[in-house]
Amino acid sequence: MRKFGTLSAWLTVGMGIKRWLLLLALGVVLVGFGITHAVLVFIGIHIVVNLSSLGEMIFSGVIIALGFSLIIISVVKLSHNILAPYRQNQQGRVADRVYAHRTRQKGLKVVAIGGGTGLPSVLRGLKEYTSNITAVVTVADDGGSSGRLRRDLGVLPPGDLRNNIAALADDESLMTQLFQYRFNGGDLGGHAFGNLFISALAGVTGSIESALIETERVLNITGRVLPATLEDVHLSASVRVVGKTQPLNIVGESKITEAGGAIQEMRLTPSNVAAYNESVQAILDAGLVVIGPGSLFTSILPNLLVKGITEAIRASNAYVVYVCNVATQPGETDGFTVADHVSALERHIGRGVIQAVLANNAYPSTNAGITNYVRPVPEHHDILKRYEVRYADLTDDQRPWRHDPQKLVTAILQLSQEERVGSSQPREVITEN
Repeated sequence: MRKFGTLSAWLTVGMGIKRWLLLLALGVVLVGFGITHAVLVFIGIHIVVNLSSLGEMIFSGVIIALGFSLIIISVVKLSHNILAPYRQNQQGRVADRVYAHRTRQKGLKVVAIGGGTGLPSVLRGLKEYTSNITAVVTVADDGGSSGRLRRDLGVLPPGDLRNNIAALADDESLMTQLFQYRFNGGDLGGHAFGNLFISALAGVTGSIESALIETERVLNITGRVLPATLEDVHLSASVRVVGKTQPLNIVGESKITEAGGAIQEMRLTPSNVAAYNESVQAILDAGLVVIGPGSLFTSILPNLLVKGITEAIRASNAYVVYVCNVATQPGETDGFTVADHVSALERHIGRGVIQAVLANNAYPSTNAGITNYVRPVPEHHDILKRYEVRYADLTDDQRPWRHDPQKLVTAILQLSQEERVGSSQPREVITEN
């Protein structure tokens, strides 16, 4: 009964479907008649007695051409009417969008690991090349809107999840802009609408996994965003502060950078939290894993310390690239070079997890303010023996302390391509401005 109900819905008056279906059927009949007539004439059976064999073959050709014309017209009109509701907010020709969609579907399987404001730069660039993107995001945040919702509702902090979902959505969409809208006053002051939306959906659906699926469907994103773990996890650090003889143990992601000291070790509480199975599987299936950019100690390491994430990277056949930040971060990586970033990773997850390091080598002063850029690996440093260290101008022209998505992804894909074809290129990467 349901099948008949669906068919009757498609044949409702005013749908603009029936007339073109009838025209399509007429075109098929004419093509069939023309071909049959041509075959009969060919074997010597004449249908139109007043025409010669040549005349009848011409008649058959006209009928076939007319039939094909009707078929083409009806298919175009049917496609236009059926796709019209889905094109209201889409720009460009349908053919161009379909081609771009199919091209991205065949793209490289990429997993990007991180959080904060750094990871969205990678995602914005990648979504132009592939739809096979998975962002694995930290859920250790306990500050701001995310921290309040975490304490009040007992949900996983949604802020980093929201930022990366928005990065994979259409930047021009009103829904995406609404998702990133932040309330300025009242009881909701400081909350982003997307954080409330995800938290509410988690309550309605019963789980953050279902909430993320529904959120991604609403925004029609390219790829998917997954938490590193589904467990309630907190971040703590041993921080050496000037004037203290012993390192301080700081608990809480938002308090670590406020201590203003040198971070020596990061830990998760509880220490044995298990990775989300979907995140692990995405890493195992990936052809390329991008770690960063983002806050080294509070966005990247919280993912890699989750039991199962680093192990999956080691077990994967993916090419693994670490993207170093453009600028140092106060209270976290003050004075760090590229080598210091990599050494901190090695202290926490060991050697051999990454194959290449991608870092910035442009230090513009325009629009930079008081930006302190991360400087290159010192000459003859040990990490140069262990990793391919590649440099490029990765800076955003307007905000040079951040990565430009297009420059960044161009450099990442060039590294990945070189790895796949086994070619060796000069250490310097030239990216398009």
